[in-house]
Amino acid sequence: MNLRPKTLSEYIGQEKIKKQLEMFIQSAKKRNSPLDHIIVTGPPGLGKTTLASVIANEMEVDIKITSAPVIEKKGDIAGLLTSLKEGDILFIDEIHRLPPAFEEILYPAMEDFKLDIVIGGGSGKKRHSKAITLTLNRFTLIGATTRIGLLSTPLLSRFGIILNMDYYSVEELSEIVKRSAGILGVDIDDDASVYIAQHSRGTPRIANRLLKRVYDYCVSQGYEKIDVDKVRYAFNILSIKQYGIDDMMLKYLHTLIGRFGGGPVGITTLSLAMNEDRRTIEEVIEPYLMKIGFIKRTKSGRVALEEAYKFLEKGLS
Repeated sequence: MNLRPKTLSEYIGQEKIKKQLEMFIQSAKKRNSPLDHIIVTGPPGLGKTTLASVIANEMEVDIKITSAPVIEKKGDIAGLLTSLKEGDILFIDEIHRLPPAFEEILYPAMEDFKLDIVIGGGSGKKRHSKAITLTLNRFTLIGATTRIGLLSTPLLSRFGIILNMDYYSVEELSEIVKRSAGILGVDIDDDASVYIAQHSRGTPRIANRLLKRVYDYCVSQGYEKIDVDKVRYAFNILSIKQYGIDDMMLKYLHTLIGRFGGGPVGITTLSLAMNEDRRTIEEVIEPYLMKIGFIKRTKSGRVALEEAYKFLEKGLS
């Protein structure tokens, strides 16, 4: 069942971004023009793809969704661009992973709605080819990234709108949980929704995932309403720790503190010790641990803070 909101009025949280978008969308509609190109940045799971779909719904246009890692050749981008109708939206997730040669195709497309392609071929003396320019329908490119610092300056400068998504508050996540419970058709009390929110690491995707698992537990046991005691019991079965710390984060903390004495330790050493991809550590594990004051990044490496030691010492892990 799809729990994603479809309009800005249904979208909970990110109030600053919503107010900006309301203004941009109203202006674009009055001008009968596509939105300016948008870059959305923030940690994983905050709803960047959902926000892009909401924008498309508000603009009453179609959206094509892809991600940079699946774009394997220049022709893939050309095919996407030429398939767009007037005003359509092209959403590229993880756009920071787009190769520089592919970025160059986007420059004239974003600025002038033109696509330069080379046709023809052959080999040896009979080799012949020519460059042609295609006119594209006016469109909006929405790029999503967890690491805006990895975007090249030429590409970043072509986005007129930059939206920075931040972690959600417990209150916002509690509202999201209650909304999702309503869609699932299950009754949930306020204490239970707050408890789930407190363990969701500021992330709607995690909040909805935890709600679904608690819902599974209640259905399996024949319970018709979710209360906080049922959530606690389900979390115990699921090994959900305080603050929403999962097994991957726990492994990180045990490695940093238990093996390396709390640091400082470099990211490469941590990655090898954990047998975990560096990108996963930097983009998924560390942002939340920094947010709750468990670690900090220094020039010398990662360092565990007092709260992390307390967490492990209290046996909360």
